Amino acid sequence: MSDSTQVFMVLGATLAAFVWGRFRYDLVALGALLASVLLGLVPTDEAFYGFGHPAVITVAAVLVLSRGFERSGLVDLIAEQALRVGDRLILQMLVLSGTVLVLSGVMNNVGALALMLPVAIRMAREHDSPPSLLLMPLAFGSLLGGLTTLIGTPPNIIISSYRHEAVGESFGMFSFFPVGASVALVGLAFIVLVGWRLVPQRAGKASTEEMFDTAHYLVELRVPEDGKAVGWTLRDLHQALEETIPVLAVVRGDTRHAGHAFHGTLGEGDILLVEAGPEEMKLIEDKAGLVVGPEPPPDDEAQDAETREREASAAPRKAQQGDESQDDEPQGEEEEEAQRSAVDTEGLQLVEAVVRNDSMMIHRTVTQLRLHNQFGLHLVAVARDGGRLNQRLRDIRFRAGDVLLLQGGEGEIGESLTTLGCLPLASRNLTLGRPRMLAVSVAIFAVAVIAMVLDLVPSSVALTAAALVSLMVGVLSLREGYQAIDGPVIVLLGAMIPVGQALETSGGASLIAEILLAMGREWPVVATLVGLFLICTLLSNVVNNAAAALLMAPIAASLAEGFGVSLDPFLMVVAISASCAFLTPIGHQSNTLVMGPGGYRFGDYWKLGLPLTLVVMAVAIPLILIVWPL
Repeated sequence: MSDSTQVFMVLGATLAAFVWGRFRYDLVALGALLASVLLGLVPTDEAFYGFGHPAVITVAAVLVLSRGFERSGLVDLIAEQALRVGDRLILQMLVLSGTVLVLSGVMNNVGALALMLPVAIRMAREHDSPPSLLLMPLAFGSLLGGLTTLIGTPPNIIISSYRHEAVGESFGMFSFFPVGASVALVGLAFIVLVGWRLVPQRAGKASTEEMFDTAHYLVELRVPEDGKAVGWTLRDLHQALEETIPVLAVVRGDTRHAGHAFHGTLGEGDILLVEAGPEEMKLIEDKAGLVVGPEPPPDDEAQDAETREREASAAPRKAQQGDESQDDEPQGEEEEEAQRSAVDTEGLQLVEAVVRNDSMMIHRTVTQLRLHNQFGLHLVAVARDGGRLNQRLRDIRFRAGDVLLLQGGEGEIGESLTTLGCLPLASRNLTLGRPRMLAVSVAIFAVAVIAMVLDLVPSSVALTAAALVSLMVGVLSLREGYQAIDGPVIVLLGAMIPVGQALETSGGASLIAEILLAMGREWPVVATLVGLFLICTLLSNVVNNAAAALLMAPIAASLAEGFGVSLDPFLMVVAISASCAFLTPIGHQSNTLVMGPGGYRFGDYWKLGLPLTLVVMAVAIPLILIVWPL
């Protein structure tokens, strides 16, 4: 069996595993690398060469610099201005998508989306508009923005490194700008003027009220004198119930303890604030002996208490964080009295978060994660595809894009979400950061860009130096710097680079190029470029865009050699098309991140994504041939 056939078999199995999605893409890529080594396709002494490749180092440095921009307050300053937009939908879309487009040019596009996503959700809620109309354009805007510079997206870095290996010279920082910026602006105009009408309007689907409060209430359960739960801890209660029913607070006298932080034992008269439906309430009464409502008051207060209890039990209690639980409309005296008589949710630190593609939670349950013991978090509810899941919390296996309602301590919840691989969605308290650090971070990045433009040092060296200086001067801590590096992406790139080289050295890339040349020999070169664009686009929509660029670059080089023309236009077509993952929610992390909050379904993406892809192709290929002639 020839080497090229073996490479095709490995790549076929790898692509099938990517599409299946059962295993994370970094594990699949590492498996492909080891299989290639065992088959002799990759020399053993070069097996891990990819992890020291300039493209991998550059991506890691860009991720650190992106986090530095976030911590210095630069992005918050921009986001604060974006929130001042009025209630005109088109203007909101233009500001949000335009902002994330610009940010994606100077930082990782997933990072730019992660920073603007809470702003978009808050804007939708403040203006009572469907979040679905804003979030897909926001995600696509982050992909378009990555086209504009070398560091905007990993495919650009990969293509630049491949060009250096092929002809001895890399693409510069702004080599992608003439074509990328034009494509990005035309794509943005299409989305804002026409494309948004193709986005499904899932009114209210991604709001907290719809996802998390449908037919569920916050109820007060009292521990009676003879209750089974007297002397139990909350862990004992969950074990007795065989269910993770969220206890949001324990009220003892005039003191309320957040459920995630209560480690004592329950006593007579304690009141538990529980988020539960009728079935769960009956289970709690049967298994733990808790009863609904506060302790009966003395006779002289019975009448007032009866009125308060009736009013409190009639109104559902919304589990929201901070100022989102406030209602701007005037309230009647009865409603105000009902709110005063019931336990409110202020200070319970309830936060919404979406599960990222690289999260450690994927395919695992709350029990396997030991969410409370390990991370100090209570899982309150889970929403998927825009609707709340009604199955038992302990039975839910998390997926990328799930929206979680969690409770945790104010100081630790952010770090816990970062470790778990979740992105907070609740109202973002914008902070202007430290002005000195803001200026320092911008200055450091500007010096690195100047060094790259003047070709003083390679981009990998310039950006790594900028990341190092940012850590040394305190733009962000060393721990934050390591956390900023996206491990799965680094492993994916490090593993797939030798596999992509094996495709070239085995003759597999030349074989594919010969087939394409034979099919398009009677057609002009531009038709082959269109075919290359479409193939790479389809590939990037089912696998990671970096993997698509790694696999298609040697094929593009073989096509250019076969036609006897310049390599550059073929590489540029791969760079642009690899970032056109607009057709599916799995093609890019940006698409997956907005799926849950926007209430989108798998088939929603192509409705806007397909025409946008055709617009990008129609603009990009002529411009590439003008800027990078054959």
